[in-house]
Amino acid sequence: MAEAGRPQRVSQGIAGTWPAGRSASAGGLAPADFDLWSAIAGTLRQWASAEAGAGRLLPWVPVAFGSGIGLYFAADHEPVLWVVATTAIALLLGAVLVRRSRLFAPAIMIAAVAAGFAVATWKTARIAHTVLAKPLYSVSLSGFVETRDIRERTDRFVLRVTAMEAQRSDIKLERVRLSVRKGTAPEVGSFVQLKARLMPPISPVRPGSYDFSRDMFFQGIGASGFVMGAITASVPPETGGLRLRYAAFMQGLRDAIDARIRAVLEGDNRAIATALLTGRRDAITTPVNDAMFVSGLGHVLSISGYHMAVVAGVVFFAVRALLALIPGLAVGFPIKKWSAAAALVAAAFYLLLSGAEVATQRSFFMTAVVLIAVMVDRRAITFRTLAVAALIVLAVAPEALVHPSFQMSFAATLGLVALVQIGMPNLFASPDHSATARIALWGGREIAMLFLASLIAGLATTPYAAFHFHRVTPYGVLANLGAMPVVSALVMPAGLLGLLAAPFGLDGVFWWLMGIGIDWMVVVSRWVAALPGAVGRIPAFGIAPLIAASLGIIVMGLLRTPLRWSGGLVLLAAILWGLSARPPDILIAGDGQSVAVRGRDGHLHMIRAGKDSFLLKEWLAADADPRDAANGTLADGVSCDEAGCVTPLADGRLVALALRIDALADDCSRAALVVTARPAAPDCAAMVVDRQRLAAQGALALTRRGDGFAVQTVKARGADRPWAPATAGEGDFGASLAPPAAVPRSRDATPSEADMQAED
Repeated sequence: MAEAGRPQRVSQGIAGTWPAGRSASAGGLAPADFDLWSAIAGTLRQWASAEAGAGRLLPWVPVAFGSGIGLYFAADHEPVLWVVATTAIALLLGAVLVRRSRLFAPAIMIAAVAAGFAVATWKTARIAHTVLAKPLYSVSLSGFVETRDIRERTDRFVLRVTAMEAQRSDIKLERVRLSVRKGTAPEVGSFVQLKARLMPPISPVRPGSYDFSRDMFFQGIGASGFVMGAITASVPPETGGLRLRYAAFMQGLRDAIDARIRAVLEGDNRAIATALLTGRRDAITTPVNDAMFVSGLGHVLSISGYHMAVVAGVVFFAVRALLALIPGLAVGFPIKKWSAAAALVAAAFYLLLSGAEVATQRSFFMTAVVLIAVMVDRRAITFRTLAVAALIVLAVAPEALVHPSFQMSFAATLGLVALVQIGMPNLFASPDHSATARIALWGGREIAMLFLASLIAGLATTPYAAFHFHRVTPYGVLANLGAMPVVSALVMPAGLLGLLAAPFGLDGVFWWLMGIGIDWMVVVSRWVAALPGAVGRIPAFGIAPLIAASLGIIVMGLLRTPLRWSGGLVLLAAILWGLSARPPDILIAGDGQSVAVRGRDGHLHMIRAGKDSFLLKEWLAADADPRDAANGTLADGVSCDEAGCVTPLADGRLVALALRIDALADDCSRAALVVTARPAAPDCAAMVVDRQRLAAQGALALTRRGDGFAVQTVKARGADRPWAPATAGEGDFGASLAPPAAVPRSRDATPSEADMQAED
């Protein structure tokens, strides 16, 4: 098979270049019978034929496989496993039967879509567990501590539940994630008894925002909460098993490494050093964490393909250099393959040490495929390598597809592989082969290559950063040019040497060197974050423009003929589509305790009964609003009393948040829209969002349409997924809100005695 992306010539009989031009007639005029449209059609057919040539379709298989996974997550309810599995097998067999015909390419792509759908369905069925639907108070729990996270203000751990008792509930959860006061989290592997308040997994705080409940489901966690009172360690009634002993050993190893780093470094330097080596990054202070992400260096804090590549690269070159010092080995043995094997072992150890999260697994698989390619004498950096790595990741963890780390990592890698395949080294080739010229060009070539790599990776990840985090990094290339050479040449190698020297007690100097490099990285991030316009805020947009942008990036990366530039047009259309999204006029939290209303000044004005700072932060970020969640101006124009709050829309109509039942009558007569976490009277003269609607649809985003509102919801009508099960007794609500028709009052609006007792 011809290697994808390798330069080919027309004389070799392989398409992929511009067709040979037709000779003009005498005098430079085209033939009289020249048909422009036929020529264009012929050229397009030639390009399409080249793109469907040998070896060109393999990179598209993971795209089709991932599309099937995406369809699975878009389903309203859980598919029937045996049906989707049978369908996938039948389509795969059909593709095999037509493998020698022109139908093979579309058949294998359709089969790959079905296979992705089936794999995702099977993964969900395999890990199925109970998810908490309603809050539980004072729950007695016993179980084994599986993981522990040290955070800036609190600690957090995951408890594998062996016994659970709750009043008026017989639900049994397998795992829960609990928060405790800083420094009080129990040891991994210990058996503990405690009381806790449990809450359902966090649902999206607005339509289109990230679904943390889905992540928790695939981690096997059915609820989150916090510990009430003391945690008691006791003798377990049974052994925790080999997996728990392994988790306790690895946690002890991480704690030991952190303790050694702590002996030399402190503050953010220690936290970042620990994050780079063990994956534990929650102890980094908020100012430094924000500066890293605003500057475009946030990817350094999450162990990804870059970290795996540095670890594997350092070990590979170090082992190869040491083996090359032995003449007998260097001449008669494949030391390059031995070095690749050693690098693979080091990458595997790094995977286990860092916690083996899905993002890290993805990075390891990509690195492993590259190293194995070296060991079997294949080209290491190709589209085939990327395709195989993507298929492995998606087959093992199909839920990774909807995670931003997967999307950003593979988009960046696709851009870099495309750059290499185009021939980045040839862009800087010089006809002068003298030693002086090579020395003079080396620094400029490396800087230019680093600049191009940073630029391409940054541009490829921009749509995903804008969609998930509502911001872009205008100076990301500048920050990466300033910091990444130091991280690659000093921080990570010093960290690896520190790990090797720790058992001998000689690691202190390496942590000190690591701290110097981290100091520089933090300085660069803060300097870049302070530049004018460094915080590139982007209003939230829907999933459709992101899918279109992804298609454009894939087309530009995978196609080799000039057809690739059609991907640029798709990407441009996606950008314009995303930027044209209209922001909602009203946001309503799923619990009915917070409402954001867009006023005449164009900003959101917050009405809230609770203190959910995370929700406000997300709402402001999605609105590209630079105000802080603690900013006192968020409530400007809002009038409140004990019974509720009211604020005007841009058109002057009032929106009311009714906190008490006795406020509903007044709000129904004066406001255009009433939001309440309680049941509303059926004869309310205003549009109403009440407890029943919020339970059925979750958080809402309302956009003015005439006198009413178009409604976007977190829960689609009829949606019932394992991580977001449907609530019993849900009402039938449409996708719009309209003013109710005038109706005679069927009863007195005065609250009943039963209502008042419920209020108390």
